[in-house]
Amino acid sequence: MTLPKTPRRRSLLKGAAVAGAAMSAPMIATAQTAAFRFQSTWPAKDIFHEYAQDFAKKVNDMAGGKLKIEVLPSGAVVPAFQLLEAVNKGTLDGGHGVVAYHYGKNSALALWGSGPAYGMTANMVLAWHEYGGGKALLEEIYKSINMDVVSFLYGPMQVQPLGWFKKPVSNVSQMKGLKFRTVGLAVDVFKDLGAAVNPLPGGEIVPALDRGLIDAAEFNNSSSDRVLGFPDVAKNCMLQSFHQSGEQFEILFNKAKYNALPAELKAIITYGVQAASADMSWKMVDRNSADYIELKKAKVNFYKTPDSILKAQLDSWDKVIAAKAKENPVFQKVLDSQKAFAERAVAWDNDYNINFRIAYDRYFGKGAKKT
Repeated sequence: MTLPKTPRRRSLLKGAAVAGAAMSAPMIATAQTAAFRFQSTWPAKDIFHEYAQDFAKKVNDMAGGKLKIEVLPSGAVVPAFQLLEAVNKGTLDGGHGVVAYHYGKNSALALWGSGPAYGMTANMVLAWHEYGGGKALLEEIYKSINMDVVSFLYGPMQVQPLGWFKKPVSNVSQMKGLKFRTVGLAVDVFKDLGAAVNPLPGGEIVPALDRGLIDAAEFNNSSSDRVLGFPDVAKNCMLQSFHQSGEQFEILFNKAKYNALPAELKAIITYGVQAASADMSWKMVDRNSADYIELKKAKVNFYKTPDSILKAQLDSWDKVIAAKAKENPVFQKVLDSQKAFAERAVAWDNDYNINFRIAYDRYFGKGAKKT
């Protein structure tokens, strides 16, 4: 039987021919995987390196094979403090660290983390960065120092301890002559308090304490401090400080490599950063609180930093920022932006939030009712 040559029949025959050709032709990949080599500024065993890996996994999972980020530990390619240059040059495609590590290139960079930030928490500093003008200012600074990078800030940290000491300090006079490790603008603050400061990378702190090259040091948190070995070389930790009370992490990309990505993958990175920020803050609460208990079991003595030292830090901070602002116009520009945002944000936070210690003491403090 001869079928009539209708338009529908011609369409079916054409479709079959196309399908047959497709089956006989070799398969051609429609998309290639973009492979990015990252390095963190943290030792492999540190929870900070784990945070970097967490970010990479989120992006890799969402990209569905179109983007693969590999994260190497500090020193695998370059030393921690050379990360920015390595990403700029393309030696690395990206990295994970903190903005304060680039302090030597422009003093204003330390304002993303160092100092009291006009009373803002780390999460508020991130809010200022995202919605109060901080992001544009950071891009302006990187452009001025010829760093072709794309920067994402995330991961609000808890208030960092004053540090680990061979002997606890009870007043400012005991800081004089103390060989101390810190970074960023905190270097200038502790120098003004009379300390002899050495800005060592994280992996070098504990060996220096052990050999007596420094007398005391700060790093960051109970989890990092524990795994780095602080309780093996010092048994006194002073909690609470204004030197780095609002710090966050930075994820860097080489700009050319990042710009070559399709819009879809750029969006995945952006939302991956936001997801990693939330996840990091939750993991921080869980792990830091558990490791705080373990440090106490290891016979570490924890002391609250006296208010007299905290107030002396603020006095030193005011001197430091006044001097830096005279040397560097963009430094004052960042300060003004932060101050304007903090004036309303911190006022709102102070008025709306309560003192949660009241509830904690009721259920867990001395004399709490046993239920």
